[in-house]
Amino acid sequence: MESKDKTIVTFHSGILTIGGTVIEVAYNNSHIFFDFGTEFRPELDLPDESLITLIDNGLVPELSDVYDPRLGYTNRKAKKQKYTHTAVFLSHAHLDHSKMINYLDPAIDLYARKETKAILKELNKTGDFLLPSPFENKNFTREINGVDAYEKIQIGEISVEILPVDHDAYGACGLLIHTPEKSLAYTGDLRLHGYDRKDTLEFCKRVNACDLLMMEGVSISFPDQKPEDIKVLSEEDLILQLVSLVKENPARTITFNGYPANVRRFERIVEKSPRKVVLKANMAALLLEIFAIKSLYYYEEGEKTITALDPDLAIEKSILLKDTQDFLWQVTDHFEQLPAESLYIHSDAEPLGEFDPSYAPFLRMLKAHQIEFVRLACTGHAFSDDLNKIITLIHPKLLVPIHTLHPEKLENPYGERILPTRGSSIVL
Repeated sequence: MESKDKTIVTFHSGILTIGGTVIEVAYNNSHIFFDFGTEFRPELDLPDESLITLIDNGLVPELSDVYDPRLGYTNRKAKKQKYTHTAVFLSHAHLDHSKMINYLDPAIDLYARKETKAILKELNKTGDFLLPSPFENKNFTREINGVDAYEKIQIGEISVEILPVDHDAYGACGLLIHTPEKSLAYTGDLRLHGYDRKDTLEFCKRVNACDLLMMEGVSISFPDQKPEDIKVLSEEDLILQLVSLVKENPARTITFNGYPANVRRFERIVEKSPRKVVLKANMAALLLEIFAIKSLYYYEEGEKTITALDPDLAIEKSILLKDTQDFLWQVTDHFEQLPAESLYIHSDAEPLGEFDPSYAPFLRMLKAHQIEFVRLACTGHAFSDDLNKIITLIHPKLLVPIHTLHPEKLENPYGERILPTRGSSIVL
């Protein structure tokens, strides 16, 4: 679709699904994209994660002149439009928003908050977090322009302001986008019940009365869930419950795990735990990188030494396996080594939940080894009532619900609402 001097928004993916959001905003010869991740559908059991396999299975969209040309992909539905200015923006480090950045054309600028850049580089140090580029070393992470909160970037005739929001990936942001005629806002993933609630409120203030609000709606995807089903009401509540669990089990091996991008939660666990917390070495390195926090850590057998870590803070794993009172320690694999009757706290770690085919076998494995499983989760997405509050605070002229299975459940009392289809465009 071509329309001179008009703002065109194309919803390439992230519609009627959770994750894999790729949206394009174009104005004349300038266009930007956000985000650049993949849909999570492990049930497909793909033979590989090559670009063409991902496209053929609908996990990433067909795009023109955006993917690395060395991959040999040509859009089979190519547009004639050519752009002088192109850039991609990441809202945060979760894989459904970032996983395919190594498939991005190296000539195209990629922007993210400095915190997100640091997290992605640290998590991909061994090359098994992001999709690997077939043209680089295994641990390659493509160049990211790290920017500060509230920084503005000009891409041709499009201006993008980076606005921090509260999410369970540290360094998350939304975007305030200005073309010469319109203002658009993208929430990324956000909430009001984490440590950075004030950031989400400030986001709402800055994007107030925008012409278009593109808003995530994960929490409205599950109509059977009732408010009373929510066991953890905030990040602070989660830490309180974890502390209580540790105190209630004074003579027992206790381990835990969480999603690594939620470094704020790991920081609080280290700070608040009644026991000394011992992290995997790579997680300790991430806390050191992001918060300059030095924590106890351990290596699995054969892991490479991380030179940034203080060797005096290293704990032998054999000591942890015998401990029943001094340590709360992170475990990510080799669960079969844990002693029987130990307690494991699963705090938004992988496997992420019932929708993941590996979740049920994981639970069976723990049960077979007589390890007690306790799930302690806090959603990174705004509760349903908070989604409505956010809309009320913003008063958008046009609302487009995305990143949800049920976009029709999100209303806009202050203007219009459009429910786009995958690949569709709207002209503002």
